[in-house]
Amino acid sequence: MNILKKGSFGPHVSLLQLALNRSGFGELQKDGIFGPKTENALKNFQSKVGLIPDGICGELSQQALMPWYTGYLRVKIQPGDSFYSLSQRFRTSLEAIIIANPNISPENLQIGSSIIIPLPFDVVPTDIDYCSELIGFCVTGLNARYPFLKIGNIGKSTMGKPIWSIILGTGKNRVAYNASHHANEWITTPILLKFAEDFSTKYASDGEIYGERASEIFNYSTICIIPAVNPDGIDLVTGALNSGEFYMKAKKIALDYPVFPFPSGWKANIAGTDLNLQYPADWEQAKKNKYAQGIVSPAPGDFVGPYPLSAVESRAMYDFTMSFNPSLILAYHTQGNVIYWKYSDYEPFNSRRIAQLFSTISGYSVENTPYASAFAGYKDWFIKAFNRPGYTIEAGLGKNPLPISDFPEIYEKNIGILTLGAIVT
Repeated sequence: MNILKKGSFGPHVSLLQLALNRSGFGELQKDGIFGPKTENALKNFQSKVGLIPDGICGELSQQALMPWYTGYLRVKIQPGDSFYSLSQRFRTSLEAIIIANPNISPENLQIGSSIIIPLPFDVVPTDIDYCSELIGFCVTGLNARYPFLKIGNIGKSTMGKPIWSIILGTGKNRVAYNASHHANEWITTPILLKFAEDFSTKYASDGEIYGERASEIFNYSTICIIPAVNPDGIDLVTGALNSGEFYMKAKKIALDYPVFPFPSGWKANIAGTDLNLQYPADWEQAKKNKYAQGIVSPAPGDFVGPYPLSAVESRAMYDFTMSFNPSLILAYHTQGNVIYWKYSDYEPFNSRRIAQLFSTISGYSVENTPYASAFAGYKDWFIKAFNRPGYTIEAGLGKNPLPISDFPEIYEKNIGILTLGAIVT
């Protein structure tokens, strides 16, 4: 993260404000503006942890704030410590400590060994704009709290950022969910991250999610979540990336296509390739359609690239999907409150029935993809290549990027799709 100080603005400042609130040093409005209240809260925090209280959030302050970004502390056992006393000291639950440390016996704590202490708040925030750093904090924080989930990455973005993966479950039925192929549809990323957290919480407590026992889903299916296919683009749209070589190249690309507002209208990866027009499902037809619309070079959206899978992000998704071999996929986008379920004349077994079920529980309509957008998408390729159910979920309605205030309603409509998607095939 960049050095933050008075006058800074953007999603990194919102994240700082969130961390200061979580740590008890403020009731700050998470507006992404580093003003006097944020400065004072940071100075108080710095004094508390033994740093120079200069009100500038540099490397040392970021390190000290890390537990309030990720949601956990790593603590060394001291004489007299117990799980119960630690839960009281850090105001967290005894159950949370037990879940986070499955290989440590509470009756036989070893002095000097370290344990994970989950802090008393949810890991995944749902009320601030996202950036790639926050996605990483969420993924690593969830893994620390819930070690039964597996994290990794399926590759790197154009700028070298991890394309994170989260795996839940151990069952033979494999399903894969992804979000944010399009940068300005980034609100889909916290949808998948929040589902991972809610599912993990219910599994750990032997509870139910959307009326289904989480442990039964865990044993029946393996759910792989790719929360952000396009992390570089997310950073550009939300303002986390606002300078440097990649930013300047993107800004230059946008000048050639003023129909796309910059940066809010940016859909593509940071190099100007639309990742959801990159897959080998009649890519030439997609090229013909987009060229006819005047999109013939790298652009904020709708440029198909020089050839299929030329973008590292789409190539990573292709390779992952071939290896993971899912029985069903969900690709999350945001525009229309609609479920797209077919590709051309392909209609995989049960796909219509599942689409109607998703429609019933979400209120979204079921439609065929419009011709102008009907080729070279991830869902299109999956259906053509695997002949299995694949769905583009257009979760939301309005002008992209949708405001984070839309999150509660969108999530409520999709929790059923995400839950039942793991068991319907």
